[in-house]
Formats: sequence, structure tokens, C-alpha cells
Amino acid sequence: MATRGGFSSRIGFIAAAAGSAVGLGNIWGFPYEVGSGGGAAFVVLYLAFCFILCFPVMATEIAIGRKTERNPVGAFAALGYKKWKWIGKMGIIAGILILSFYNVIAGWAFGYIFEMAAGNFGVAETFGDYTSQVFKVGGYGLVFMATTAFVVSKGISGGIEKMAKLLMPTLIIMIIGLVVYGLTLPNSMDGIKFYLVPDFTKINGNTIYNAMGQAFFSLSLGMGALITYGSYVSKKENIVTAAAWVTVVDVSIAFLAGLMIFPLIGFMSGGTMEGAGGGPALIFVTLAQIFGELGGSLGAIVGTGFFLLLCFAALTSTVSLLEVPVSYVVDEMNIRRKKAVWLVAGVIFLIGIPSLLGNGYSDFFNNFITYIGAENPTDFMSMVISIANESMLPLGGCMIAFFAAHVWKRNNLDDELAIGAPNYKGSFVQKYLNFAIAYLAPIVLGVMFILTVLSTFFGIDLI
Repeated sequence: MATRGGFSSRIGFIAAAAGSAVGLGNIWGFPYEVGSGGGAAFVVLYLAFCFILCFPVMATEIAIGRKTERNPVGAFAALGYKKWKWIGKMGIIAGILILSFYNVIAGWAFGYIFEMAAGNFGVAETFGDYTSQVFKVGGYGLVFMATTAFVVSKGISGGIEKMAKLLMPTLIIMIIGLVVYGLTLPNSMDGIKFYLVPDFTKINGNTIYNAMGQAFFSLSLGMGALITYGSYVSKKENIVTAAAWVTVVDVSIAFLAGLMIFPLIGFMSGGTMEGAGGGPALIFVTLAQIFGELGGSLGAIVGTGFFLLLCFAALTSTVSLLEVPVSYVVDEMNIRRKKAVWLVAGVIFLIGIPSLLGNGYSDFFNNFITYIGAENPTDFMSMVISIANESMLPLGGCMIAFFAAHVWKRNNLDDELAIGAPNYKGSFVQKYLNFAIAYLAPIVLGVMFILTVLSTFFGIDLI
């Protein structure tokens, strides 16, 4: 068996696991979901779902990983349930698909560092032209994937943990710096009011559904990433406490990202908050325009800093996404880590090429498929996002929770969670985790999966 390695400290694991969760989903996805969801009311729902629903699933994934010391596929076999390996296989496939398009977006962000540094704020006005320059942005994506592979090739403590300990504090410092700067701009308080003062009349079925989905995706659940990271955790560690810290760090960074972005939108919009719900274009179009409004060297410095920050956040996630299939290849095929890393990274980069081409370069991939009941075709990247992020992750989380509670059984889960946590058994946390894993998570995530499939692929909207 190839040497697997492990985390050298609790801080190292928390930094790496939080880094897995923190990424484009927090810095890129969370703010535009808040904008689309009506502001502060969405934030309240998101925070509630992170702790009520996602925290129990996270603790369960980590426990399964530590118990078995295996990848998501090997974990189910090691527990004696080979027929359930399909959950792990689905998680690995989801991770591969997510990384394939995630790396394309990370490549866009990486390229923006140079655009902002050169003062080329006009790229925001021609973003579609920028993404259609496939050799240019594809080159940025290749560099990003190579960087990800280099970190993962160095192993757990020497690569992933070391990177997380460096990048996570840097990330937080950079966000706080941009928050402080944003608050000095005119109309910034209008952005803060939109973000922090809830209007609960804006809550509807879609708001609740989107807040739940954002919470689940932003915490990297349902695809085995935390089973994988859990497999490298010492038996001395308190999983419940570690999972709580990972959730707190992830939520805190998402919250700070909102404090960073909404004052900037308040400045740009003159206090109207127009553009706050501008979807993915919020980062690459609206914010780049804001940096241009700042003008000259100041705009270049702030813009470069922001997209450098975005790339740091993306790297902490791409590393965890790559580690999932790599751990499978190392464990199940007994291939040396370095060879496995570069092989898997190369394959995933190739899988991502249609997503690269489907953003303005190729009509075929731009208009790849038309779903039942849809008026317009969907591009390849959006299709992958619908399949992997929006469908496979909630299904994976649902089945992991169901498996842990009703197949592996709650007493076995409790025994693993109690290792390193002598006060766990008999506590309120134990009772709540048992309820959440047995009933709340499987039901809520199962319903979420069904609603997503019906709405996305069949045009049937039930909310």
C-alpha cells in the first residue's frame, strides 16, 4: 500500500478543511446569491442552514474517513458495505466534474490579476470576448491546474497542510483590508444596510432553497472531500469540535466577503444597490467596473489585490477537489502519489476543455443541450454545474447521512465521534447529531435533490 501520510496538527486539519470549503463559493458565489436573494434575509437563512443542516453532515463525513483511513470509495468497503461504494464513486465523479469547470473559472480570475495590474478595466465591458480567447484563458487555467497539482504532489502535511496554514491567514488579512477600504467609500453604508438589515418579506421558497444549496456547496459536502480529509486525521482529534471550527471559519469568510463586496456595490451604484444580484457577472464585470471607477493606480492596486485574493481562495478548494480522486488512485490502484497527481490533474484539465470552449468560442458547446420544457439551450459548463453541484452533491449528502444512521448505525457513528471527545456521549450535541443525520439531513437533502432535478431537467417548478 502506498504511504498516505496525514495532518500533523489540529490547526493544520482545520485550516485545510476550511480551505476546502472556502473558495469561489464564498468569494464569488455567496455575494451574488445574497444579492439575488434580497440581501440580509438570505444571509440569516444561509447561516442557519450551515449550522443546523451542514455541520452534522460534515462531522459524519470526517468520522467515516477517520474510521476507515480510506478514500470515499474504499471507506464504504472498509466498513463492510461494498454495495454502498457507489456513493463514494458518485462523489469522486462529482469532484472531478466540479474541478473541471472550477479550474476554468479560476483561470479567468488568474488572468484578471494581470488585467487589473495593467489597468485594463475595460475587460469588464468585454468579458464575453475575454472568456472566448481560449488559448489565453486556457493557458491561465493550465498554470492554475499545474499549481494545484504541485501542492497536492507534496503530500498532506508537506503540501496541502503547509499551503493551508499560509494561505488561510493571508486570505483573511486581505479580505479585512478590502473591507476597511470599502467602508471609506461614498454610499458604502447603503451596501452595509442591504447586507445586514433583513427584510423578511423577501423570503420565499426560492430564497430558502437557494440558501440551503449555497450552504451545502460552500462547505464542500456530499462528494467525499471531507471523508478524504478525515482519513488523514489523528485519533486524538475531537471531530465534533473540528467540524464546528471548520463551519465557523467558512461562514466567517463568506460573511466577510459580503462585507467586502456590498460596500463597493453601494459606491458603484450610488446607493441604489443596482447590480447586487447580477449573478456570476458580479465579480468579473460589476466589481471590475468598480475598480475602474476608483481610477489609475489605486484601481489597479485594489483590483489586483482582489483577484489575487480570489485566486488564493480558489486554490484552497482546487487542492481538495484534486485530492479526492488522487486518494482513490493511491489507495485502490497502489500508484505513487506524485504519479497519480499529475495523471489525474491532466485528465481533469482535458475534461474541462468543453467548459472552456463553451463560453463564447464554440457554438456547439455554447448551445450544448436543451432541457425538457426549456425555451433556450444550455451551455456545457452550466450543464456540468447542474449535474455535479446542484444534483449530485445533495444526493451524495442525503445518502451519506442515510448510510451513517440506518446502515452503519448511529451507535457506530457515535463511537467514532466519541474518540478524542470524552464528553460527547450523552450530550445535547450527540442527541442533535443523531436526529439530524437520521431524519433531517436525508429528508431535506433528498427533497432538495428531487426539486432540483424536476426544475432543471424537466421544467417542473414546485416552489
